[in-house]
Amino acid sequence: MQKNINIQNKKARFEYEILDKYTAGIQLTGTEIKSIRQSKARITESFCEFNDKGELFVINMYVEEYAYGNHYNHKPKSERRLLLNKKELKKLAKEVDVKGNTIVPLRLYINENGWAKLEIALAKGKKVHDKRQTMKDRDNKKSLARIKKNFN
Repeated sequence: MQKNINIQNKKARFEYEILDKYTAGIQLTGTEIKSIRQSKARITESFCEFNDKGELFVINMYVEEYAYGNHYNHKPKSERRLLLNKKELKKLAKEVDVKGNTIVPLRLYINENGWAKLEIALAKGKKVHDKRQTMKDRDNKKSLARIKKNFN
């Protein structure tokens, strides 16, 4: 009945060094979850921010308008609240303030109960030479795989 929804942010692993991962629920409206179930969402340009009350929001997450939503439809790029424990929220807020880290979404998926979940990560930005090293490693893996394939 339902296909596996797994929307990833591949750019985040290249741009950031992942320090810690969390799984958060998302507060959505009816038409938003319907669009996500049709895989019509993007998280490549999104990031997470705390508001004045200490709540965590995902900013710039694009969820396409639902085709049959008429005037009850949602805004495609509105802020969406993330649902985490108070303990996790306090820990994340402390890490972001003290060390200058950021919170980026890695993966948007629907779990076995039908709830939309967002895998977020506490991350630190990579320097240019780190990105070059990542590209070298990727190229080496590709060439090694090619050699193994030709050898067999």
